Amino acid sequence: MSTNKSTTTPQILPLLNHVIRGEGEPLILIHGLFGSLENLNMVAKALANNFKVISVDVRNHGGSLHHKSMNYGEMSNDIFALLDHLNINTCDILGHSMGGKIAMQCALSKPERINKLIVADIAPVEYPPHHNEIIAGLLSINISDISNRQDADKQLAGYVAEPGVRQFLLKNLVKAESGFTWRANIKDIANDYKSIAQGFSLNQQFNGPTLFIKGGNSNYITSKHQTVISTLFPHAKAKIIQGAGHWLHAEKTIAFNKIVNDFLSS
Repeated sequence: MSTNKSTTTPQILPLLNHVIRGEGEPLILIHGLFGSLENLNMVAKALANNFKVISVDVRNHGGSLHHKSMNYGEMSNDIFALLDHLNINTCDILGHSMGGKIAMQCALSKPERINKLIVADIAPVEYPPHHNEIIAGLLSINISDISNRQDADKQLAGYVAEPGVRQFLLKNLVKAESGFTWRANIKDIANDYKSIAQGFSLNQQFNGPTLFIKGGNSNYITSKHQTVISTLFPHAKAKIIQGAGHWLHAEKTIAFNKIVNDFLSS
């Protein structure tokens, strides 16, 4: 199933948690699934030399609102509500992974408000549910029975083999007065994961400058996605960062930041 329209009635929700750095033309940065605005800090700090960089926590992540729905129509509305609050009419926008899909939805639904679009290692297509083990692992952790992150890591290891992935996921576990709690809204993310996996219908276009940046070792963007990309984004260009995977902005930060800065400044 593909969609690019909100399936629920728009609601007035609290503004997204955000951090603003620098001065200049506004640039929105949007992180991926189970992440937070901190994931793109090295990008934000570098680009703040030339732009007003606004890093956001999307709904159900970081310090932002919790809500049962995770569809892209509503998540893009969250972005525009923040822009309205900040009195920003138009902006550039960059998203990684799920954040890339949110950025694409913003450009497709209100193209007059997006100047340039940058999508990091994601295509506008439906993906198989490849996060099921991660979600099952996170839900399986008994946070009332852990005294430190090592305890949680041991429980999660039965579902997620890669230590680096577990370390990233467990950044969502925070210490509170009464013990550990989840910063991300794991339950509702799990319940609406089908919306996160969805692609986009082909009845809209963004005709502005668009750049897709792919990790050379990643399979999130492949040649079979070219037709859908060119249909939705007729002026899209692509860059490949060799030696990088899906976390290209963290693995090859200098190269990633140069590509982004060059594109936005051109």
